Amino acid sequence: MTSANQKSSTKANDFQIVPLKGLPIVAAVLVGLIIAIASNKLWALDFFHVVGGALWTATDLFVGLFIGPMVLARLSIPARIEFSKRFMPKMLLIVPTLVTMTLAGGFQLARHLGYLSATQPVHNWLIVAFCVVGIMLLVAMGSLAPANLAILFELKKPTPNPKIISSLMRRFIYGSAILGVMQVATLIIMTRVATL
Repeated sequence: MTSANQKSSTKANDFQIVPLKGLPIVAAVLVGLIIAIASNKLWALDFFHVVGGALWTATDLFVGLFIGPMVLARLSIPARIEFSKRFMPKMLLIVPTLVTMTLAGGFQLARHLGYLSATQPVHNWLIVAFCVVGIMLLVAMGSLAPANLAILFELKKPTPNPKIISSLMRRFIYGSAILGVMQVATLIIMTRVATL
């Protein structure tokens, strides 16, 4: 391999799978969440649940219904590769943090308000919400996260295989679309819970 090719290959693979600069932000959010749970304050629990849920929903809807089918699906493979190197590492930090905020804050909020009791009028709606979110977690952890990591590891190789990347990106696009649709169901359920 010539020196020019080595430099080009090094530059093409010069990205972090996990963006280290984002880790302090993730740590600060998680510490804040732990403090909110430990303090058991209604406002703090509500804040983490609502803010995390709103950002998670917006992210899933934007990626699943806009970025995936309207942008990524129409890009050439080299353009998808460049997009993936910038986008995918950030998603490895953003999505798990938002999911943790939403679910931990929401469960503690339901516990704090007594909604986990079967005698509460919102109890059945919460069970449906838990089922929908459980399916979303299975799709995210069983399909999206592995596809995301596989794409990033493939991109780190000296000569990434465009066919593998394209196949994994398709899986990511379809999984994101499923999550986007399920987020709409979650919005319907949560707005119903809020009005009972």
